[in-house]
Amino acid sequence: MKLIGPFSQIITLNNIPLKGKIVDNQLEIIVNGGLIVENSTIKEVGKFHELLKKYPKTEVEEIETAQVLIPNFIDCHTHICYEGSRANDFSMRNSGLSYLEIAKQGGGIWNTVNDTRNATLEKLTENTLKKIHSHIKNGISTIEIKSGYGLDKTNEIKILQAIDKASKKTKATLIPTCLSAHIKPKDFNGNTKEYLDYCLLEIIPNIKNYSNRIDIFIEETAFGIEESNYYLYEVKKLGFDICVHADQFTTGGSKVAIENGALSADHLEASSEMEIKLFSKTDTVAVALPGASLGLGEKFAPARKLLDSNAILAIASDWNPGSAPQGDLLAQASILACYEKLSNAEVFAALTFRAAKALKLFDRGKIVTTFKPDFHSYLIKNYQEIIYNQGKLKPETVWIDGEKIDFNKLL
Repeated sequence: MKLIGPFSQIITLNNIPLKGKIVDNQLEIIVNGGLIVENSTIKEVGKFHELLKKYPKTEVEEIETAQVLIPNFIDCHTHICYEGSRANDFSMRNSGLSYLEIAKQGGGIWNTVNDTRNATLEKLTENTLKKIHSHIKNGISTIEIKSGYGLDKTNEIKILQAIDKASKKTKATLIPTCLSAHIKPKDFNGNTKEYLDYCLLEIIPNIKNYSNRIDIFIEETAFGIEESNYYLYEVKKLGFDICVHADQFTTGGSKVAIENGALSADHLEASSEMEIKLFSKTDTVAVALPGASLGLGEKFAPARKLLDSNAILAIASDWNPGSAPQGDLLAQASILACYEKLSNAEVFAALTFRAAKALKLFDRGKIVTTFKPDFHSYLIKNYQEIIYNQGKLKPETVWIDGEKIDFNKLL
């Protein structure tokens, strides 16, 4: 048993609702707070001096400077297992070339597929760990990671194996997702429906040891509505949880996600009033990906309208080599907050327990009794500084399972 504290403020997120808008005065803030950790669980949270009096013989991890403690962030949508760079794509895009023009010049997702196919399992694992450890230093300790840069049986499994190997070398929780339905690969001899059948027959039956989650990119340049409905129905019959890349450039994907009971529908930059209304009546999490909006110079997901309609809003980084290479989740969320007028409380919820809902996790994202003791602190006295600094403010200390992370031992 260990007592950690005192903290100037502990932002517990206790009693914050899963759905809808939140104002900052709903936040539970424990001043001069502390918490008891026992057996990788939060045993009690309260005033530091009261906990010290109640547990006089416990080990104390004393915090000697003014710090604010909040739950660790959860990045519920990333593509960080890949090889290569798309800096040339970014340059061409900013010079005015379209996605199609870039693809014709050898850029686009297929460039990443080729680089990833050529990478060894060991290299993919090593590069993924570097990004994981970067996230940990930024207070992110639960990370969803998609495949989708292999696009054939051998290489999709290789990516999932790399994620599995990385999970054994980090204290972070990794949630692998199979996105073999990312695009139809250029070297596949058949149409998109036939490629989805290939995924169902050749890839999906061989990934159960690595992932229980399936994703699909529903878009005019990827997979259509009818074939996506077919694919999601089939993978659900096999017992997989599903999520969907939806409404990034055109609408239709979020409706498919909701009607098929997806855990989340992610992107939503193109979502209209009709889609927002659908989210108001479902427990499918609406995941905004501001990193992709920044990387592509596109509009943001309608986060304010989604919250006002009583949707469950999460925010994730979409860290990937093409559209969202930055990877700084807090900076992205803070910028989204400025444009969409999100409260501090709404951002914190979207980065923690609401994001956990998108991953079907219900034991983290709050600093409350029985939850996983994953949290981080900043050298500040007032929690408002976190979003105000727009990602410039970095954690002083990160704890996973109640244990302080030594940044010097991270890659």
